[in-house]
Amino acid sequence: MRRIVVLIFICLGLAALTARAAHTQVQLLLSADTAKPGDTIWAGVDMKMDAGWHTYWKNPGDSGIATTIKWDLPPGVTAGEIQWPLPEKLPPAEVTTYVYENEVMLLEPLTLATNLPPGRLNLKADVAWLECQEQCVPGKTNVEATLDVGGETKISADAVTIYSWKSKLPRKFTDLITTAWWEKTADGDTRSLIMMFDGPLSKDWWKSKKIQSDFFPDASENFEVQPPVEDISTNSAVVRLRKEVKKFTGDWPSEIKGVFVVKTDSSEIGFETTFSIQTNAPVAVMSAPPVFREPIWRMLLYAFIGGLILNMMPCVLPVIALKILGFVSEANSEPRRVRKLGLIYALGVLLSFLALAAVVIGVKAAGHHAGWGMQFGSPVFIVCLTTLVTLVALNLFGVFEVTLGGRALDTAGELASKHGAAGAFFNGVLATTLATPCTAPFLAPALGFAFSQSPATIVLVFLTVGLGLASPYIFLSWHPAWLKFLPKPGAWMEKFKIAMGFPMLATVVWLFNIAASSYGKNVLWLGIFLVVVALAAWIFGEFFQRGRKHKTIAAIVTLILLAGGYAFALEKELDWRTAMPETTGSLKESADGIDWQRWSPEAVAAARAAGRPVLVDFTADWCLTCQVNKKLAIEIPSVREKLNSLDAVALLGDYTHFPDAITTELNRYNRAGVPLVLVYPKNPDAQPIVLPEVLTPGIVLGALDRAE
Repeated sequence: MRRIVVLIFICLGLAALTARAAHTQVQLLLSADTAKPGDTIWAGVDMKMDAGWHTYWKNPGDSGIATTIKWDLPPGVTAGEIQWPLPEKLPPAEVTTYVYENEVMLLEPLTLATNLPPGRLNLKADVAWLECQEQCVPGKTNVEATLDVGGETKISADAVTIYSWKSKLPRKFTDLITTAWWEKTADGDTRSLIMMFDGPLSKDWWKSKKIQSDFFPDASENFEVQPPVEDISTNSAVVRLRKEVKKFTGDWPSEIKGVFVVKTDSSEIGFETTFSIQTNAPVAVMSAPPVFREPIWRMLLYAFIGGLILNMMPCVLPVIALKILGFVSEANSEPRRVRKLGLIYALGVLLSFLALAAVVIGVKAAGHHAGWGMQFGSPVFIVCLTTLVTLVALNLFGVFEVTLGGRALDTAGELASKHGAAGAFFNGVLATTLATPCTAPFLAPALGFAFSQSPATIVLVFLTVGLGLASPYIFLSWHPAWLKFLPKPGAWMEKFKIAMGFPMLATVVWLFNIAASSYGKNVLWLGIFLVVVALAAWIFGEFFQRGRKHKTIAAIVTLILLAGGYAFALEKELDWRTAMPETTGSLKESADGIDWQRWSPEAVAAARAAGRPVLVDFTADWCLTCQVNKKLAIEIPSVREKLNSLDAVALLGDYTHFPDAITTELNRYNRAGVPLVLVYPKNPDAQPIVLPEVLTPGIVLGALDRAE
């Protein structure tokens, strides 16, 4: 056996070497400086290799030795399995190996016992590896780090680096529709195997990318999946690879585990998967949710209607009220001016949608997942938007005034409340920004269609949605006669303007709640920062804009408050720009007793294998439609009783921070965002029932009836 012979020569060579390994530097990093008992933190063994040298993956291939980590941990701390980032495939003339060059971080979860007493822990590990260039040298070192056990978890300065390496791990979900079969009978100890992959990336992704596919197998003592690969795909939507399997002992394998790798010019993605091998080719390919066959004109019609309906969604209503106030203010102006302002508002909307389309195209081009409203998955964006909307509300209340010479503090409020060109344009931008977490009827299928299409189609669909959002105001501005139904301008407008500040405050509360999902209890410091901003705005308006004396002192105090509030509340206490660690744990029951479990493809498969119906709710904290559906149509007594009577499993997919696994699942059902509610029937071969975006109790109960 070639591999065994190569390993024997390597071992003999290593025994003869007297030089010590000096081409790899190793250190131990932790994702937290302090952790609570019961928490799980990440340990990263960071290995930096000199130029031209490499170490090996868990399956080194035809030669090499995998890196090992042996822990020396105090009682109450346990280590999980090594998590291996994707390796590089190194094909010399006769042998192929899987290696790491330059740098790699091997990750392991460390779990603290719930009864662990407070104090400092010393964590040690012996790391052994093989480093190779033209010759191979064994390396071994001891690494250690300290961890404090305390009352709260505090992430370390290395957490960002660790989580960036965590993003390079193969993805652990079964969205891959995979099957494999022996192509023909064995030729001695070698047999040809066909591997088929369908998904998880959209079929148009495969068509639009220049990709290379491969399969990196796990190591086995009984057989070897040989590295040469032949792509025999006949359909751009399905990948078929031919591999040669060499048997060492025992029977031919019935399953093979490994990593399916997709490479483009700019990115590389890996998916852990397991193949159950059939004796012969399958009669039919495994079923998947249907792909869009709708004509593009129908999708554009849906996009326009969906954009039109967005005007009635709660996300956009505060801005709509301001726009109506602007129409009232301009009711007696020249028709030409009214038309101009309507077009400028539409321009703000369309340019904003064009920017969103550019972001989506860029994200997809980089090989990542894109979703509708994905900016709401960024805590930094939420903090900035919350501050902006707070300033708009304060300006509507008259805390500070609109002046042409205003500086940064009043810019947002000035733009939002002005009735001229700048105000019209900014209102269009703000309406688009607040509309993106909402999904209206007709909009979901249009966006799901767009996200799987070419860049030109994405731009066309997004602009059509923007045109639908802006169309009522274009229509009103070009038909001034309709403005006569609006009240006459007068003193009431000032009171109406103040009243519109309260919907803006409601929007701030909603955004604050979204921020809480990222920062937890620390979100209190965001509230303190907003109070400081409000105080600074009041001092600025009362003593600088409207005061007669001490304007310089007022300006200085305003700047000190803003700078101090930012430095202390946001930077020091909230640490608002630091990526937060992933949260784990079970989900709580709803108020009505629905036992929600965390969604995963494995959880769906297990429930269906047991013959149980499944209700899946893909939701997000920032999705108002999702929250309304949950309160009015899902978490209600009648649905709870129905789930219990069916012995159904309820799974919750939290899309608040845009996990890739859920984005992939949404794409499979031609959706670009949440809400998405699925009901899987008892019959494991039946397709799931896809519910509409806006739900009623009757719709949910009817789907559950059909699932029996």
